[in-house]
Amino acid sequence: MHGSERLACFKAYDIRGKVPEELDTELAYGIGRGFSAVTGAERVCVGRDARLSGLDISGALVAGLRDAGVDVVDIGVCGTEEIYFATSYFDLDGGIVVTASHNPQDYNGMKLVRRDSKPISSDSGLDEIEQITRTKAWSQSVLTAGSLGVLDHREAYIQHLLSQVDTQSLRPLKIVCNAGHGVAGPVMDQLARSLPFEIERLQWQPDGSFPEGVPNPLLPECREVTRRAVIERGADFGIAWDGDFDRCFFFDSDGRFIEGYYIVGLIAEAMLVKTPGAKIIHDPRLTWNTVDVVAGAGGIPIMTKTGHAFIKERMRLEDALYGGEMSAHHYFRDFFYCDSGMLPWLMVAELMCRKKQTLAQLVDASLAAYPCSGELNFRVKDASVVLAALRAEYSDDDNTDFTDGLSVELEGWRFNVRASNTEPLLRLNVESRAQEVLMQDRTRELSDFIKRFAA
Repeated sequence: MHGSERLACFKAYDIRGKVPEELDTELAYGIGRGFSAVTGAERVCVGRDARLSGLDISGALVAGLRDAGVDVVDIGVCGTEEIYFATSYFDLDGGIVVTASHNPQDYNGMKLVRRDSKPISSDSGLDEIEQITRTKAWSQSVLTAGSLGVLDHREAYIQHLLSQVDTQSLRPLKIVCNAGHGVAGPVMDQLARSLPFEIERLQWQPDGSFPEGVPNPLLPECREVTRRAVIERGADFGIAWDGDFDRCFFFDSDGRFIEGYYIVGLIAEAMLVKTPGAKIIHDPRLTWNTVDVVAGAGGIPIMTKTGHAFIKERMRLEDALYGGEMSAHHYFRDFFYCDSGMLPWLMVAELMCRKKQTLAQLVDASLAAYPCSGELNFRVKDASVVLAALRAEYSDDDNTDFTDGLSVELEGWRFNVRASNTEPLLRLNVESRAQEVLMQDRTRELSDFIKRFAA
């Protein structure tokens, strides 16, 4: 059924594809066999998000693992970070969550980790799993199939989240929370019992048909319902998650969407208050605000390549306290160096309570000091040609960095252009030092330049 060409659902960092055209139960079974062969895992946890195909896909995955002799514990319907938590906390050999995060409802996929919740991506085992899955090059079924059990991890997970904030410093806040019919709702219900917050719930019940649209708050059209609810209900701030709640997005009390870039600085500040002098990892797309805030709070900013595998690896190497990406992925040393979509809003709420400031008051100075374009995407024929042309036009040896794509610092402004790791796109980010008009002018100029190479 699946030919000799590379399977379309295998991406750089995870598995994602349309069901059943690109991912079906036959492939899911093979992925279980491949995971066992590549990792040698003996005990693995499996979970799934709310997608309608989740039960069938995870069932076939579990069958593949067990036929390879792997003992499986099922943690049920969960967010991606709950697999990271369960793998590390319960000292398992690996974990797989069946999820397609913010993709449309007819997609599904998997995110895979080995022991200590270390990510499995294309350069750390995923390509080998793809090859075994595609060619069915696994050994015959073992004499004794692996066992299947159920693991109730949730209470330990909730307690771990609560241990990361000073709950005594929290005061009553009204928070609009939009789960997007993903899987954040049940976790929030349990978390809220231990917090003094009034939670206003939107799109709360997990529903894989996503009746109100894809759970992707990065899309402007998906933000309106949260924005409106914050204003109408007089909330202190708003949160919206994607489908597997590994990303968390913020709205201030006026319903203004806060770019993830500024949240990185905020969380870094919140954490450095408790752990002065710690190292903070950030990506190269937008940097000035993060570097400024981290240095001002007595931390050490360290830049590394964009992407969860790179950031997690660098965090372990540096023993960094926190890592943040402007795309709303936030990584925590005390969450097994993994990303969480629950810890960010807890940290921001704690900072608001401690400083007795609104979210707007916390970010307004950064927004004014370092206005940014937000990420702009372009379809181009050949990314390398565009990058070379931009380098020839704008850069010299002193102002250029190649950590990820092309970063150039000029008088009062800087930009980063990089090819996407996951899509055929070129991504542009521009920021300036307190010059909104300059930032907008340069963003237009660069956009026009890149469009000359459009696909």
